[in-house]
Amino acid sequence: MKISLKKCHLGFKELKALGNVVSGLSFGIDKNRVSAVLLKPMPQNKKEIQSFLGFEGYYRQHIKDFASIARPLYKLCDKDTVFEMTIDRVKAFESLREALTTSPLLLMPEFKLPFKFYIDASGDGLGAALHQVHIINDKPVEGPICFISRKIKPTEARYGASQMECLCLVWALEKLNYFLEGCVFEVITDCTAVKSLLNMKTPNRHMLRWQIAIQEYRGNMTIGHKDGNIHKNADGLSRWPLPNNIDNPAYVPEEASPQIPIEGISVTDLNTTFFEEVRSSYTQDKNCSILCQLLNKDCKDNSLIHALDEVWKKSYDEGRFHLLDGIIYHRTKHTCVMTVVDRSLINLVLKECHDSPFSGHLSEDRTREKVKTCIWWPMWQSIAKPVTDAKRQINPLARDLEI
Repeated sequence: MKISLKKCHLGFKELKALGNVVSGLSFGIDKNRVSAVLLKPMPQNKKEIQSFLGFEGYYRQHIKDFASIARPLYKLCDKDTVFEMTIDRVKAFESLREALTTSPLLLMPEFKLPFKFYIDASGDGLGAALHQVHIINDKPVEGPICFISRKIKPTEARYGASQMECLCLVWALEKLNYFLEGCVFEVITDCTAVKSLLNMKTPNRHMLRWQIAIQEYRGNMTIGHKDGNIHKNADGLSRWPLPNNIDNPAYVPEEASPQIPIEGISVTDLNTTFFEEVRSSYTQDKNCSILCQLLNKDCKDNSLIHALDEVWKKSYDEGRFHLLDGIIYHRTKHTCVMTVVDRSLINLVLKECHDSPFSGHLSEDRTREKVKTCIWWPMWQSIAKPVTDAKRQINPLARDLEI
C-alpha cells in the first residue's frame, strides 16, 4: 500500500468527507453539498418525493425530529395513496429543506466518558437518543451523538406499556451496541418498570428473553427515571417513528439470539475453573497485573502506566481495556470485546477451540483466526507454533505424515 501525498490533508482542524464536515469534536453537514437542495422545485410525482427523501434520509441523524417532519411525505409514498401536495406535505418538504442548513452538530463519541441513553416507546413506535457530556470551553455541554426510531409491528401493538418500554430498550441496545458495548452508560426512561428488568424474579416469556439479551451490559448499565412531561429527547422519536425498511430494520428478539461477544469461548464446554485460571494467571504476567491495578477504580497511582510495554500502553491510553468480574477485556477498532489471556494459557485456549466437540476441528489457519475473534494478545504471530503442536498432539497421524 502506498500513500498519495496529493490526496493527504495534514494539519487541518476539520475535513470534508462523504458530504460531512468532520472535526475532532463533532461532525455536521457540508453546507456546500446541500445548497442546491434549497433551490429544488416542488416534487411533481412520487418518484421525485422518494428521491428527495432518500437524499434527506442520508442526513437524518443530523436533523432533530426528522421522522416527525417527514411523516406526511412518507405516507404520500404509500402504494394506494394518490399523489397530491397538500398543505401539510408542502410544509414538510420546505421544513426538511430548511433543516439541512440549520441542523445541529453531532458530537464525536468519547468512549472513556459515560453515555446517556434516552429511550421511549408509544403506540406508534420506538425511539432512542444517545447523548454524552463533553467539556467545551471549560463548560460541561450535553449534546446528541445519534437518534434512532422505528415503527412497531402489528404483534407488538398488543404489548402493555411496560413490555413496550422494555422492548424499546432491547431494540435500542441491539441497534447501537457498537457505541455501548464495553462502555459505561445510563439508560433514562419515563417508565419505572424498566428499572426492574435486570432483576425481575418472575418474568413472563417476553421479559425473560429480553432479560437474557441485556445481560452482557450488566455492570456497565444503570437505569434512571425521568418524568414523561420532561422526557422530550426520545418521546418525539417514538411518536413519529421512521418506517421500517432495509436501512432501518426492526429488531425481532423472538427470532434472533442475543449477541455473545466472546464467540469462540462461549460455544465450548468450559468448566468454571477456566476463568479462575485466567484471573490467577494475571499475577504471573507483568502487563496483566499492572492493568488490573490501573483499571481498579480505587487506584490513583498513574505512574504504573509507564511500566507497561509499548503495545499495551498504547491500547490503555486509547481506553481499549476494561475490567469486569476480574477479567480484562480489550475493545478492538471494530468494537468487539475480547478477553485478554496470559501467554501461559494460550495452549489451553487453542485446545478448547480445536479439540472441543463444538469447535469443528478446524485447520491450523482457521483455528488461529477463530482464537483471534475471542482472545486478545498483542503478539499473535507467536502462537503459530502452539497451534501446530496442539494439532500434532490431537492427531498423531498428521504428525507422521508431516515427517
